[in-house]
Amino acid sequence: MRRLTGHRIGVEQGSIVLFSDYEDGGVMWTGEGQRELRRMVAFSEPFRAAPAVHVTMTMWDLDQKSNQRADISAEDVSREGFAIVFRTWGDTRVARIRADWLAIGEIRHEDDWDVE
Repeated sequence: MRRLTGHRIGVEQGSIVLFSDYEDGGVMWTGEGQRELRRMVAFSEPFRAAPAVHVTMTMWDLDQKSNQRADISAEDVSREGFAIVFRTWGDTRVARIRADWLAIGEIRHEDDWDVE
């Protein structure tokens, strides 16, 4: 468990449309087999250490004629940002996905000193 100091907790959140592949015949809509999309997200200011990040799909538009397979996660989490990674496979046809994210971690405080 990560313990955070009360006055140094930072929370940042956002929402992003990852893709709309049905509009331009993109690979998530027209392809088959393993497919992956990575979208980098930068925090408005760095955390003191890599925060805990939660990602979820808040809008999904999939073809009903194929199996619906999807995986979404946060990878490469750092003090400055992270990657939202969306994956699908098989015959799944994904028209578009929107993801919401939440990062919670320790932030700098105005009373912090940098002593080297």
